[in-house]
Amino acid sequence: EYRNIQVAVEAVRAFMDYTVTIYIKNGIYKEKLVIPSWVKNVQLVGESAEKTIITYDDHANINKMGTFRTYTVKVEGNDITFKDLTIENNAAPLGQAVALHTEGDRLMFVNCRFLGNQDTIYTGTEGARLLFTNCYIEGTTDFIFGPSTALFEYCELHSKRDSYITAASTPQSEEFGYVFKNCKLTAAPGVKKVYLGRPWRPYAATVFINCEFGNHIRPEGWHNWKNPENEKTARYAEFGNTGAGADTSGRVAWAKQLTNKEAMKYTPQNIFKESSNWYPYK
Repeated sequence: EYRNIQVAVEAVRAFMDYTVTIYIKNGIYKEKLVIPSWVKNVQLVGESAEKTIITYDDHANINKMGTFRTYTVKVEGNDITFKDLTIENNAAPLGQAVALHTEGDRLMFVNCRFLGNQDTIYTGTEGARLLFTNCYIEGTTDFIFGPSTALFEYCELHSKRDSYITAASTPQSEEFGYVFKNCKLTAAPGVKKVYLGRPWRPYAATVFINCEFGNHIRPEGWHNWKNPENEKTARYAEFGNTGAGADTSGRVAWAKQLTNKEAMKYTPQNIFKESSNWYPYK
């Protein structure tokens, strides 16, 4: 029994080689939670995804805070799993306001909800590997952004405004950036003009495979961030998607429609480099 989640995390021994589980009861926990870099092999498990809520309300325009200090939860440690809880930045839509900021490697988010507006999830480390399974993620602009490699499967991506879902900044050296498989793209009433992504950095890599697109997805699909040079380098692709927004006949010429063979390489084994010690499905 701990006063708040941060105290429970700080009670965990540094660099453990066995897994510790922290159970979190239903409730609203208003705190800026940091999982420090020396904490690893920890699972944070909520009592229920809807009623176990970690929330804060910082945004970039408070005292010139900037985007990267606005997080509600920041994960610096490796091998951390979150399950059955909500992470929320409930700042008014006044600028960038991150709910989840990740820096660790081999992170898993299972049956979680991420609530916010602009910049809801920041995947902050090049080469880090993240798995989001059966999660609900909402936002307005660039609400999944950063350089990490992340697989999103069976997730709902909910657009609250006409804007952009992703803003990957994948480094050129990484084959996989954001991969969405079997996800559902939904929107708030009246939202009708949403792009799948725009490249925060030139080699942004984002792929949607076997997802269901609502009619809010723009025919062009992708945006060059007002820089035609990005069209030569951005790695945007789709395969096997369904729904009103999945018609590719109006897509930008510089985005790719994968062949069956090309789509086959987007397996968890390849994305997570199973040979390099992590395969989260074991």
